Amino acid sequence: MRLAVFLDRDGVINRAVVRDGKPYPPANLAAMEILPGVPDALAALHDAGFMLIVVTNQPDVARGTTPMAVVKEINNHLAACLPIDEFRTCYHDNGDACDCRKPLPGALLSAARQHGIDLGQSYMVGDRWRDIEAGQRAGCKTLFIDYGYAEKQPESVNFRAQSLAEAAHIILGEMK
Repeated sequence: MRLAVFLDRDGVINRAVVRDGKPYPPANLAAMEILPGVPDALAALHDAGFMLIVVTNQPDVARGTTPMAVVKEINNHLAACLPIDEFRTCYHDNGDACDCRKPLPGALLSAARQHGIDLGQSYMVGDRWRDIEAGQRAGCKTLFIDYGYAEKQPESVNFRAQSLAEAAHIILGEMK
C-alpha cells in the first residue's frame, strides 16, 4: 500500500485571496502566488515516499465566474514547478450533489482505489473545515492550517499548523 498526502490548493499551496475574512482562489495565473516554503515542503514529503495529490473544490466554474481554462492553467503551472503527482478538481457547486466535492470524500476514495493508497496512514492537509471533514470521512489523519478565517472551523483535527512547511515537519516527524 502507498502513502499519500492529500492537499487542498488555495491557501495550502498557493496564497488564497481573502475578502471579508473568507478565502477565494486567485482570479488567474498572474494573480497566483506559491506560498513560502511550499516547494521545499513538497519535495521533502515526496522524497519521503508520499504521493502528493491535490484535491480542490473550484465551484466558481459551475457558478460561471471563473472559466475552467483558468483553473486548469493554474493547476498545470503548479504541476510543472512542484512535485505534485495528481490534481483532482471538483468543478461542481454545493447543489450539484457530486461525491467529489469536499466535505464528501469521493475524490480521496477514488484516488485511494486507483493508486492503492492506505488512507489510514495518509494525511489530508487543508485550510478549511471542508478539507478536514473530507479527510476524516476518508479515514485519513488531518492537518489544519489555521488562518483564522471568518467562517465555520473544523470540530476536531489531528494536528494544527501555520503553514505547509510546518505541516510537512509534523508529518515527517510522525514517520519516525
